[in-house]
Amino acid sequence: MADLKQFAEQLVNLTVKEVNELAAILKDEYGIEPAAAAVVAGPAAGGDAPVAEEQTEFTVVLKEAGASKLAVVKAVKELTGLGLKEAKDLVDGAPANVKEGISKDEAEGLKKSLEEAGAVVELK
Repeated sequence: MADLKQFAEQLVNLTVKEVNELAAILKDEYGIEPAAAAVVAGPAAGGDAPVAEEQTEFTVVLKEAGASKLAVVKAVKELTGLGLKEAKDLVDGAPANVKEGISKDEAEGLKKSLEEAGAVVELK
């Protein structure tokens, strides 16, 4: 069992170049296709597999004002610091971005406040 553990350690410590060479050897000498070798060698390549990055910046999009447009205009005015006319124009122009490039917590807070006012909101 110690030999297998040592072998596993060697696989884990292979460089990308060495993994590619191993894939070529497996294909040429043993008839194992590279796709199968990639499944075996992928994790051994030191985590070079693409990892989905967590989204850090969000955009709050007002999809529609809903039934209580006046309450939504007031909420947009308070939450964004826009003037009354600008807030009304933003709500009238829905779908429209309320705020862009903000944190997840701030985006969720804005979404909750706007939905409480009656708006339909989406986070992107």
